Amino acid sequence: MNRFQRRRLALLLAVVAAATSATNAIQTPRSSTIVAKKQSWTQTAPPARGGDQVGEGTASMSTEIFNLVKGIVGVGVLSLPAGVAAFGDAPSALIPAIGLVVAFGALSGYCFSLIGRVCSHTGATSYRGAWDRTLGSATSSLPAWACTLQTFSATLAYSMVLGDTFQSLMQTVGISGISRTTTILGITSFILLPLCLLKNLSSLAPFSLLGIIGMAYTTLAMAIRYFGKSYVGGALFLDQVIPNLRPSFGSKGAASVLNPNASILIGMLSTAYMAHFNAPKFYMELKDNTIARYNTVVGTSFGISIVIMALLTALGFLTFGSASSGLILNNYSTKDSLMSLSRVAVAFSIVFSYPLAFVGFRDGTLDLLQVAPEKRTNTLLNQLTVSLLAVITAVALSVTDLSFVLSFGGATLGNALIYVFPALMFAKSVKQMGDDASHALQIEVYAALASAVLGVVLGGMGAKMALGKLNA
Repeated sequence: MNRFQRRRLALLLAVVAAATSATNAIQTPRSSTIVAKKQSWTQTAPPARGGDQVGEGTASMSTEIFNLVKGIVGVGVLSLPAGVAAFGDAPSALIPAIGLVVAFGALSGYCFSLIGRVCSHTGATSYRGAWDRTLGSATSSLPAWACTLQTFSATLAYSMVLGDTFQSLMQTVGISGISRTTTILGITSFILLPLCLLKNLSSLAPFSLLGIIGMAYTTLAMAIRYFGKSYVGGALFLDQVIPNLRPSFGSKGAASVLNPNASILIGMLSTAYMAHFNAPKFYMELKDNTIARYNTVVGTSFGISIVIMALLTALGFLTFGSASSGLILNNYSTKDSLMSLSRVAVAFSIVFSYPLAFVGFRDGTLDLLQVAPEKRTNTLLNQLTVSLLAVITAVALSVTDLSFVLSFGGATLGNALIYVFPALMFAKSVKQMGDDASHALQIEVYAALASAVLGVVLGGMGAKMALGKLNA
């Protein structure tokens, strides 16, 4: 092992160490001290509005942790190497990049915790409900719009990934000459549309397990290919990759993180860690849902997710450098059987997850249109399904850069749902407590609002840089 290889190995070990240390940082946020010193956060609210145990959940902590990790680690992680490549092309650029992965993972976990604490105090059982009970129903359309557009962004990303992945898989089995457009139209017409027309999606839920299995396998496969030097020098697979996707490294190292393009990675991270509209659900379903137990679930889940994301980011970027694609699987040869299995796992996971995300988009659209539940007939649902799926497909055919979708969506919608809205709800909830709010809680409000300001500033920068990259 030469000096350059030893440096890369050291970087990977540093990734694991840094990401693992984030688990304790999230598990013991300031809220744990607050709960110990001042139980008013969970006990002084009027009984009708909830207390420390506002629900009768039955889910164990291990079940909650597994489901939350499954909800966090999705297709967005496969774009993170491209986020690093947006500002750096030397292996040392990975050092600050992993720092961002860890820092924003920890901040996302903290804001996830804030939502549960707001639900504990107010008795809310949903994201919008938490908003209504703190900031008022007059402005509740803001999180409703954000959640609906975020699910649109997710289904759009799914369609784009499926198009690229199935096209590569067909090339693997010797079917070439089929365009990306034809692939997306075929998948949408014969697979996605029938699934989205289903009225009961409960039978698809077990297949969501494929997501976490697929990501675990992908991480292992990428590690094998990186340490096996399968895409270095005159390696077998290298010649089978088109020139612009082959490994490329330069001199832009750690200092390049000061480039505004680093905000593109931050936007992607907002998409990658997005699970916050489900925070009330996880709080309500947890057995014996004290804030301490809830924070343990959140801290452990985000810690595990940080480790997975850091590893995938490192392995992808250290293998392909500045050539890292918006979907890192595109960099690997279609003749690489190990990575082809990864494409199969990711494709199956997305196919069965797609209807679940799409229904969220469709129902959110109906809510925004103020269509009463009793008027949501099968005919209306079918017509709206076809119309919305057509819109998603049209956009997927027009936009080919997955990294743009994830970075722009994260910089705008993701930052609002993760950093801005939870901080505003938390601040208002503490204000509602009046004199019962401890000094520590009052101080924490400023820290929470600082995260909201950070979200707005970085969101604006990220959106601008993502648009600039798209037009370049």
